[in-house]
This record gives sequence, structure tokens and C-alpha cells, in this order.
Amino acid sequence: MIYDPSYTAVVIFFLFVGFTVGLSFYLGSKAKSSAGYFAAHGQIPWFINGIAFAGDYLSAASFLGICGMIAAYGYDGFLYSIGYLAGWIVALFVIAEPMKRLGKFTFADALDAKFNSPGIKAAAGISTLIVSVFYLIPQMVGAGVLIQPLLGFPHWVGVVLVGAVVITIVVTAGMLSTTWVQFLKGSLLVVFSTVLVYFVLQEGFRVDRDSFQVIGPLANAESPDAIANAANRKLFQPVNRAATLDGWDQSESYIRFASDADQGFDVYKIETREDGLYLLEGQSQTKLNDGETLIGGVSLGREEGQRTLRPGGQLIQLPDEYAGPDGSATETGPLGPIEFFDVLRRSEVMLWGSDRLEHSDGSTTMVYFQKPTAGSRVLRPGEHPRFAGIRSGSWTDRINFLSLMLALFCGTASLPHILIRYYTVKDGAAARKSTIVGIASIGFFYVLTLYLGLGAMVSGTLDVTNSNMAAPLLARGISSLLFAIISAIAFTTVLGTVSGLILASSGAVAHDLLGGVMGINFSEANQVRVAKLAAVVVGAIAIVLGIVFQGLNVSYLVGWAFSIAASANLPALVMLLFWKRTTAAGIIASVCVGMFSSLGWILLSADTFGKVYGIDPASSPIPFSQPGIVTIPLALATLVIVSLMTGKDAETA
Repeated sequence: MIYDPSYTAVVIFFLFVGFTVGLSFYLGSKAKSSAGYFAAHGQIPWFINGIAFAGDYLSAASFLGICGMIAAYGYDGFLYSIGYLAGWIVALFVIAEPMKRLGKFTFADALDAKFNSPGIKAAAGISTLIVSVFYLIPQMVGAGVLIQPLLGFPHWVGVVLVGAVVITIVVTAGMLSTTWVQFLKGSLLVVFSTVLVYFVLQEGFRVDRDSFQVIGPLANAESPDAIANAANRKLFQPVNRAATLDGWDQSESYIRFASDADQGFDVYKIETREDGLYLLEGQSQTKLNDGETLIGGVSLGREEGQRTLRPGGQLIQLPDEYAGPDGSATETGPLGPIEFFDVLRRSEVMLWGSDRLEHSDGSTTMVYFQKPTAGSRVLRPGEHPRFAGIRSGSWTDRINFLSLMLALFCGTASLPHILIRYYTVKDGAAARKSTIVGIASIGFFYVLTLYLGLGAMVSGTLDVTNSNMAAPLLARGISSLLFAIISAIAFTTVLGTVSGLILASSGAVAHDLLGGVMGINFSEANQVRVAKLAAVVVGAIAIVLGIVFQGLNVSYLVGWAFSIAASANLPALVMLLFWKRTTAAGIIASVCVGMFSSLGWILLSADTFGKVYGIDPASSPIPFSQPGIVTIPLALATLVIVSLMTGKDAETA
């Protein structure tokens, strides 16, 4: 889609960003020491820290990715919310107080509290960097996604902009500014998401059968010419540049008709049903070898003779009790929170699928087609390909699903930027209280995502090429002011999460790797300077990766970070707390095996082959894409075996 920038959104956006940067400079004077830079002197109030937990955790994946997955597939996107939230139980009952008691600045501090081992600091520091970088990718992708409709800039401009702002936040005041940014954006995100859900319920559901056409049933229409005659349309004859698509309209799945304006073509998906042949209007986007983009065979744009993709997201049938005087049901009016789901369950919605077509000249076409879907299917699990294992008879599908949920459950309490927040409060009791506040805030927000995603599904505002924009575009369909506020808050969400990740990474470099492993004795001032330099480097890497991975769903990308964190960090941390025979060598081996096995599994998986490398997924040597169900037990077994082999004498490895 082509997005027109909103001037209101631009003003509010820069007000948010300006206030955030100004706050960082103001707080910078209070964070000169390493204790101030890395842990805010341990003086953050527990309630503020709890909301900051929510700010840290409610990232681009939670707001953009989950809402987008729910809008595109239904309930399945909410399974991510369940997995994310369940992991906080581990954080509350297992991790919170011990982390505060054991550590000082970084995750490595906690693992190494009993051993004083350079090896542990090295393994934990590298793990922190890898997990943080993988978590940074979806945040930066989300930043680029937001900038397109907000300011009208290309994706890469948004990535560079958020990178520059975040680096400024981190190098000015460290954890102190990061905490207050997280508190503000966590509070605003929950409040304004609640407001948006209120408007969704007040709007209710409205039938839209006019935006996209359905032709049928057609009888005895076997050839393209016969189909065209039955549909009373002219077949499209490719000319000039569109000749690269020659023969496409003769395929078994699609047919092209000349557009009413005689410019380009309209594409329809051919679907055979019991009562005859149906044609479902779709959309096509072609990338030519010279870089030009065609929509329906003509140039992308808003000028005369150009076309742009239209928004999707329609509800096509309501229950009979909402029928008007003419017997047709057109809208429901305001709905209650429970009634919302009941009405949707008995309705029919139009979801969207996509096909990628390769042409002989090397150009490619993405075809976006309608998928009429019963509301009852939207509200049941297992519709998304990634969650097919819930109902699939395939053992690999089932294991893949279980592996993903295990990674989400175990990964929360293993994320470095979450763990270091326990050092910002004064004691273990405050750490526990802040975790409870975080759970309450996060849980309430995740309930809201279900309404937001389903509301976006039938809003008529969906970008069929990019599910990540579902929530902001839903807000734009209601009010330009609400869109401006929601988009600015979403952007601040990215700022806060990225700043926490970069802070964790800079601490790993300055405190763990250079100080703990290489033995460089920095003064407090120099340690902070090195951490700030590391923040700049990590921020630059994040910018590059955010541009490279454009287009992938951010929630999907976050699953990678959770898998690596759960495999590398959690077994070592839990066994250190609860098994007295744990040795330094066991921790080092566990972190390394978990980290590299999960990373290798992800890089060799079918999903990565197809979506990142552009290679046939069938050539992947990995039977299923999610590694957690293999790599988490592997790391745990490694720790036990190595600890038993090395014994108590190896505690200073």
C-alpha cells in the first residue's frame, strides 16, 4: 500500500520523540557512575519498575506482531500472548529474588556469583549479545514498518531514525532514562490500547460486500474464454511491459480480466465449490527486474494511469438476528466484550492469502486473494501454518508447536534486558512486587490484543502485504488523532525495548567481556565510556539487520530470540539456584551448547531457508523449525553431565 503521511501524526510523533530525548539528557547528569549507568543505583521504586517491565516486554512483537497475526489468522496469534505471559510465572517464582541477590549489573554477574570464573563471564556475555541482537531485529523491522504510514518515509529511513534516537537515549543516561522511558510508554500503551478497544466495541461489526467482488456460481465454464463469457468480462491480453506475465491467466488457479478503465487487469482466484465455479477478486503486485513495481499490470502510484493496492479486512455476513427491514444484516451497533466474540463466531469474514509466482524473465508476482472464512474457524486454534500441529496428524507439526510454546514459556525469564531490570530495585521483595505489577499490566494488555487483532480483521483497513500494521491502521480507520497517538506510542515502544536491549549488550561488552574476561581494569568513568561506545556499535548492527529482514512478521522473529535465550540461559540459571553440585565448567558448557545448538538449528531450519535465504525449504536438513524442545533439554543434560564429571574441584574454571 501507499501511505499518505498524517501531519497530526507527524507533530505528535516528534513531540513524543523530543520529550523522550530531552528526558534522557536531563537524567544523564544523574548517571555518571557505573552503578548509575547500568542499574540506576538500585533506587527505582518497585511500582515504576513493574510498569517498566511491561514497557520492556511489550515490544514491537507484542503490539505490532501479535495484533497482525490475529488480524491475518485469528486466535492463533493470541497463542503467542499466552506463551509470553506464562513465562512470567517462571520469572516470579524462580528468578526474581535470586537475580537481585546474586547479581550486580549483568546476567553474567548472577551466573558467576559463586565462582568468579572468566569462562562463565565470556559464555554469558556472548549469549547476551547474540540474544539481544536477535531480539533487536524485529524491533528495528517494526520501527521501519511504523515510519511508512506515519511520515511517508521508506522502511530503511525508519530503521535508521529509531537507531539514532535509541543510541542517543542509551549513551546519555543509561538505565535511568531507559527505565523512565519504559514506564511512560508502558503506561501509555496500555491506556490508549484500552481506548482503542473501547472504540472497536462501540463500532461493532459492519458488513462489507462491495469492496471486493465475488462472481458465481458459474456453470459449464471450463476454458478461460468460457469463464470470461460466463462472468461477462473481457480476458486481459498482455501488452508492452505486462507481457512478462504472458500465460499467467491460463493457470489453474487464477484468471485475469481487463480492468473497467482499460488500464492493466483485475485478477480473480478460481475456486470450485459444490454449486459451481466461483471467481474471487484479488490483487497482484509484480516486481520487474529493473526495480519497478506494477499493480495489476500498471505502475504503482496515485497519478492518473497508476494503481495501488487496496486495503482488505472485510466482514461479509452477520447472524440473522441483525437483519434489517429488507431481510439483510448490515451492522450490529455497539457490542459488549463477550457479545463481540459470540457475534463474530456466528459471522463470516474475508481473510487474505498470498501466492508467489515466478516468471520466465526473472520477475515475480505476489497474488493476494480472498479466503471466505467462518467466524468459528477464526476463533479456534490451528489455522496458522505454524500452529497446524494442534490438529495435524503430522508428528513434526505437533513437535514444532510444542517446541515454540516451550521456548516462549522458558524464554521470558532468560532475556538479558528483562533480567538486568531486577538490579534497578533495592531488594528481593521489591523485585517480587515489581514482577507482580509487570504480570498484571502485561496480562491485561494481551487480552486487549485479541480485541485489537479481531477488530482489525474486519476493519476494512488492513494492508494485505504487511500484517504488522494492523493495529495502527485500525486506529486510523477510527480517528486520525487516535492513529497519531497510537503510532507515536508504538514507536516509543520500539525505542524503549531497543534501548533496553542495547544497554544489556553494552554491559556485556564493557563489564563482562572486557572487564571480567580480558581483565582490563577500567575506572568507573571509563567503564561507562566503553559501554556507550559498545552501544553505538550494537546500534549500528541493529540498523543493518532491521533493513535486511524487512517484511518478516515481527512476532515470528521474536520466537528466534526466545528459543536462543531459553536454551542458552535458563538451564544454567535454574540449576545454579537449585542444584548444589553445579560447577563452573557445567555452566560454561551448558550456555555454549544451548546457544550454538539453538542458533545452528534456526539457521538450518526450513523457515529460514525459505524466508531468509530464498532456498527451497524442502532442502533443509532440520525436521522442524523450532529448536527449543531439543536444545533446552540438551543444554540441561550438558550441565548435569559436565558438572558430575568435573566435580567440586573445578569451580574456578
